Amino acid sequence: MTNKNWQQPVTTGNTYILDIENLGHSGEGVGRFENFTVFVPYALPGEQVKVRIETVKKNYAAGRLLEIVKVSPARIEPRCPVFYQCGGCQLQHLDYVSQLAVKRQTVMNAVTRIGKLAGITVHPTLGADNPWFYRNKMQYPVGLLKGETAVGCYAQGTHEIIETETCFIQNEINNSIARQVKELAAAMKIPVYNETTGRGVLRHVLGRVGTATGEVMVVLVTATEELPQSDKLVAALRGKIPGLVSVIQNVNSKRNNVILGSHSRTLWGQDTIADRLSDFTFRISARSFFQVNTVQAEKLYNQALEYAGLSLQDVAIDAYCGTGTITLFLAKQAARVYGIEVVPESIEDARLNARHNGVSNVEFFVGDAVEVMPKLFRQGIRPKTVVVDPPRAGCAPKVLETFAAMEPERIVYVSCNPSSLARDLALLADSGYLAAEIQPVDMFPNTYHVEAIALLQRRTT
Repeated sequence: MTNKNWQQPVTTGNTYILDIENLGHSGEGVGRFENFTVFVPYALPGEQVKVRIETVKKNYAAGRLLEIVKVSPARIEPRCPVFYQCGGCQLQHLDYVSQLAVKRQTVMNAVTRIGKLAGITVHPTLGADNPWFYRNKMQYPVGLLKGETAVGCYAQGTHEIIETETCFIQNEINNSIARQVKELAAAMKIPVYNETTGRGVLRHVLGRVGTATGEVMVVLVTATEELPQSDKLVAALRGKIPGLVSVIQNVNSKRNNVILGSHSRTLWGQDTIADRLSDFTFRISARSFFQVNTVQAEKLYNQALEYAGLSLQDVAIDAYCGTGTITLFLAKQAARVYGIEVVPESIEDARLNARHNGVSNVEFFVGDAVEVMPKLFRQGIRPKTVVVDPPRAGCAPKVLETFAAMEPERIVYVSCNPSSLARDLALLADSGYLAAEIQPVDMFPNTYHVEAIALLQRRTT
């Protein structure tokens, strides 16, 4: 029975000494005071810290790090000068080997604490050869800072722009795009957008880089149909950005926090850029989904292919197939692969990607997997493997039941959220599919995010 008179043992404004035990789901340190959980941003496991409590809730508190009494040997100096203001990275103060260990532990904790599952092998995290300058996509707001044009990241928890001359996880060409657009917009006196008044023109700048091809796209997001001096701006960008093949204007006239609007036009060059994953070339538009870390994405998809365990006589289903990247990887080792996706535009891209790469043993369907998969089953399609790569929220129980009803030998679950992965693994276990092993992959070095691929096998007894 809960004691209604119980009071939290910490008080807002007071300071406490805490031992940090682990990291929370957003990369913050987690300590306890009289068995009461306290979250402390920028504190690391193994450290003893002095903390001022800033927020107290029913079951936890959050505090500000005042002093590190005992320093973790894994603590390093962040490379980025605005690391503590920006919030785009959360783990630059932790050495990379320790980052990989923490991410593996995050997956293990989720499986045991949320999924209540035991005996599952969680492999060491597949790390990046270079954890810096890896993002092939940049999207920055444009605004005014002390009356001057500014381009950069938002300060953590705000819409105040932090000038970002060099982001250490962005491709260096994207950093150049941000600098050049800032300088050119200021020199040409192009009005920048004001979120408060809804006035102005230039809202965001996006950069996309084909890591394997070197092709570059610049996307200028405007609040108006007209972009003043667009011809002059394009000509200047062409002279300053190596590899530039595409300049797009996207119009977003709505007063919201969404970056891209529904309407785009090509100001110069191609409508898309190309990038490669393994043997495949993909066309990428301003709005296309494409993994932001090309090198690590190839590791992720190759691991999914290995877990799929296919032969040239087998059939596979790729639920939540998106633009068909995993589908094409599976097609290399299968007789036929069926891709399912609820977003019609993604299926259009998937069909184009298959056609451009000469892959004919795939078929794509627009629709909900819960509806499409039973239809395929009634048509006599019996997949050896079902692959699923859902959004962060994971799968609805009905979707998981549909996978099990197809009676595949294997289910390969690709996840960007260890918590929803653990929950879904427990539900699949109830349907007779047991997780044999999990491979974490570090798609986003220096952040708290971790991808993981789970191999599930049908219970035979």
